[in-house]
Amino acid sequence: MEYKRRKTTECRVGGIGIGGDNPIRVQSMTTTDTNDTEGCVAQARRIIDAGGELVRLTTQGVREAENMKNISRELKAQGYPQPLVADVHFNAHVADVAAQHCEKVRINPGNYVDPARTFKHLEYTDEEYARELQRIDERLVPFINICKQHHTAVRIGVNHGSLSDRIMSRYGDTPAGIVESCMEFLRIFRREQFQDVVISIKASNTVVMVQSVRLLVEAMDREDMHYPLHLGVTEAGEGEDGRIKSAVGIGALLTEGIGDTIRVSLSEEPECEIPVARKLVELIPECTRLRREAEASIKDDTITLILDAPDLETLQLKAAMAVGALLIDRKATKLVLTSRLSPLTSLSDAILQAARVKFTKTEYISCPGCGRTLYNLQDTIRRIKAATSHLVGLKIGIMGCIVNGPGEMADADYGYVGAGRGRISLYRKKECVEKNIPEEEAVEHLLRLIESDR
Repeated sequence: MEYKRRKTTECRVGGIGIGGDNPIRVQSMTTTDTNDTEGCVAQARRIIDAGGELVRLTTQGVREAENMKNISRELKAQGYPQPLVADVHFNAHVADVAAQHCEKVRINPGNYVDPARTFKHLEYTDEEYARELQRIDERLVPFINICKQHHTAVRIGVNHGSLSDRIMSRYGDTPAGIVESCMEFLRIFRREQFQDVVISIKASNTVVMVQSVRLLVEAMDREDMHYPLHLGVTEAGEGEDGRIKSAVGIGALLTEGIGDTIRVSLSEEPECEIPVARKLVELIPECTRLRREAEASIKDDTITLILDAPDLETLQLKAAMAVGALLIDRKATKLVLTSRLSPLTSLSDAILQAARVKFTKTEYISCPGCGRTLYNLQDTIRRIKAATSHLVGLKIGIMGCIVNGPGEMADADYGYVGAGRGRISLYRKKECVEKNIPEEEAVEHLLRLIESDR
C-alpha cells in the first residue's frame, strides 16, 4: 500500500488553504471562557506557538460570538494572524453573528435547527420529513449568504453524540444516519454554490468514526462532491489512552489517504494536542508501509509486528496507526507487538481496547473541555480514574457539558456530565439519575452509584 492522499477541493480559511494541494493542517480548541479576551488570547498563543494552524473557540451565545472580534484583533496585534473558528451549537443566530467576526464557523447539523437530542423516537411521513428539511433550508441559506459576504469558511461538524432525534428515528444510531445528517447540509451548500466547506464526522468509538468517514467519502463521490475532511476522535481521553485511541481512529484513515486537517482531542491543556497531531502526520508514510507489513503477517487471527521508535509516545502512535484499520475491520482480533528488545504486551492490549476488540481495563470517555466546561475537568478525571481503575470493562463517560454528553455516553455504563457552573448530573446509561450535584460532592455520588449497582 503506497500512501496517496485523496484529492479534494480547496477550502480557504483566512490566509490558509485546507485540502487541495495544501499540507495536512493541525488544530486545537481553547478551554477558556470566550468572554475572557485575555485568557483566550494567551491560550490561543500557546496553541499556535506549539504549531497549531487554526484555533477554535466555543461561542455558546451572541455575547461570545461578538467577543471573537476582540480576540481576533488582539491576536493579530500581537503578531498571530492564524484563523479563528467559532464553534456553534443549539442557536443558529449565533452562527450568523460569528460569521461576521471569524475566519470560519463550525455548525452542528444535529442541533442547528433540530432541537437537542432526547432519545425519543419520532414518526414522520415522507411529507412531514420533507417539511423538516425545508426548515433547515430556510434557516441555512441566510447563514450561507452572510458567509459569502464576509468570506467566512464553514465546517459542517457532525458528532455521533449529538445526532438529532429526527435522524435517529429514521436511520437509527448508525453510520448511515451520521452520513445523511451531513449530506442534507452539503447538498444545500452545493446548490448555493458555496465552496469553502470542510466536513468532520466524529465519534468517541473509533469503529463508528472510521466506518462513518469511509461511508461519507463514498456518498460524496456518488454525488460528485470532494470537500476536504477534518479528522478526530472525540472524547479520546488523556495520557496513553487518549493518544492511542486517537492514533487508531485518525491513523486508520490517514493511512488510506483520507484527511486534510486533524485534531487530537486530549483531556489535557490544548497546546499538548499539537505535537501529537504533528507526529501523526509525520508518521503517515512509515505507518502506511507498516500497515502493509502488519496485514501480511496475519496468521491464526493474529497480527505480529516488530517496531522500533526513539521514544515511548512515538512507539505508541506508530503501533496504533499501523494496525488500527486492520483491527477495526476485524481482519484479526489478536495482536503481538514487540520491540527489538522485548514484547509490548500492555501496548498491544491498549490498542485492542481502543479498536473495541478486547477490554482489559476500565474505559474512560472523557472530553478535552472547552469554554462550556464549568468545572475542573482534568482534576476530576484524575480522581475518578484513581477510584475506578480496577473495574475492568466498566465504561465511564466524563463530559464537560451536554453538547455531546448523553449521546457519546450512549454505550457507557455511567456518565458524569457538567450541568452548569460547579454543578454535575450523573447518568446510568442514557438515563439521568441525579441532577445538579455540587461539584465537590459529585465524584463521591458517582462512586456510590457504581457501588450500589454492583
